[in-house]
Amino acid sequence: MHSHHGLTPRLKPLSARRATTLSVLDIGTSKVVCLIAELQPAEAMSTLKGRTHLARIIGIGHQRSLGLKGGAIVDLEAAEGAIRQAVHAAERMAKVEVQSVIVNMSGGRLASQHFQARVNVRTGTVTGHDVERVLETASAHGVSPGRAVLHALPTGYALDGQGAVIDPSGMIGEALGVDLHVVTAEAAAARNVMLAVEHCHLGVEAVIATPYAAGLSALVDDEAEMGVCVVDMGGGTTSVGVFSGGHLVHVDAIAVGGHHVTMDIARGLSTRVAAAERLKTLYGSAIATPSDERDMIAVHGVGEEEGEAPAHVPRSQLVRIIKPRVEEVVELVRDRLRNAGFAAQAGRRVVLTGGASQLVGMPEVARRVMQGQVRIGRPLGIRGLPEAAKGPAFSAAVGLLVYPQVAHAEHFEPRGPGAFAATGTDRYLPKVVRWIRESF
Repeated sequence: MHSHHGLTPRLKPLSARRATTLSVLDIGTSKVVCLIAELQPAEAMSTLKGRTHLARIIGIGHQRSLGLKGGAIVDLEAAEGAIRQAVHAAERMAKVEVQSVIVNMSGGRLASQHFQARVNVRTGTVTGHDVERVLETASAHGVSPGRAVLHALPTGYALDGQGAVIDPSGMIGEALGVDLHVVTAEAAAARNVMLAVEHCHLGVEAVIATPYAAGLSALVDDEAEMGVCVVDMGGGTTSVGVFSGGHLVHVDAIAVGGHHVTMDIARGLSTRVAAAERLKTLYGSAIATPSDERDMIAVHGVGEEEGEAPAHVPRSQLVRIIKPRVEEVVELVRDRLRNAGFAAQAGRRVVLTGGASQLVGMPEVARRVMQGQVRIGRPLGIRGLPEAAKGPAFSAAVGLLVYPQVAHAEHFEPRGPGAFAATGTDRYLPKVVRWIRESF
């Protein structure tokens, strides 16, 4: 029986010489975004060293998401409808037909596992074959049943016990070691994301963990090098990626997000969900200010007739509903990082992305709870994004366009039985794993 670990397909490397058109799909709990971009081989950029190509958006479509809860698909037909509309809008704008897409995944309980392996160097000098052997050995470790591998990233090599070797090829030594970071998700959740896309007659090129995509688009090299925690705050999920030494070293996700804040408001002020969303966006804040008692906001009750006069409540009441929920989410993130032992690697830097990071006072709460430097992360180094898509809500979508530029760093076994059997068309194993100078 062929193992399902290699459920998601693997991307072919980009051509270093010619321009290529790429389509990506960010399927979130609150919105679906389709981007079509032209990737031109580029000269190295000073702050985004890892990027080999310059992306220019030629088509964009976004649509309110349907059929998702906590980042996972719960109604296939509804999800398909939203995907179809987003893709059609992008196709119309770009005047090209989308054949296949790179998608991301926030649901399915994203998690990290770390494996180590050592092999003896046969000739005393490390060859590409030795690198391949040590990666094979590391990935032979079992991934828990029912989980699918999204990423297998070498985070560092060791030669005769000397760690932090970036590329061991050609170096002299007896024993070669590697640390492999494996990102997994529930296989069923991953399969449903792929199914929804395939039902729209589109191929799936690769499935990427959302916090990885968000980091690829919103971080500059130095941050990923020194250690940073990217928190992608979506509608139904809050996902976390820790980058250190230029590598993605840890991911996690919780099924709480901006939508939960909206539901709290709807319940607390007995108003409709759409009205609660509007109140949150217009007047919402996670921090109290002295004028909150004086500022009155109009709230329409749930069962009210059209003409009825709304109730007026002080803004402080809205803040009192929002603040505890936002604090709870950020505290959860902090505690999960601490328990996993990755709080230290994130240094004291936090980058918030995702639509829910735009709530007034969010950086202040994160600064207080996580006790670090906090900034909002927007998509970097991308051309042709409309004004409306330049904010943190589009970081993950844009990161999917960056991913193919770094995909060569992943370790995929050649086809055949084994824990990480690839299902792509290519039997490819990057000869040298030039791991990320990237992360932008």
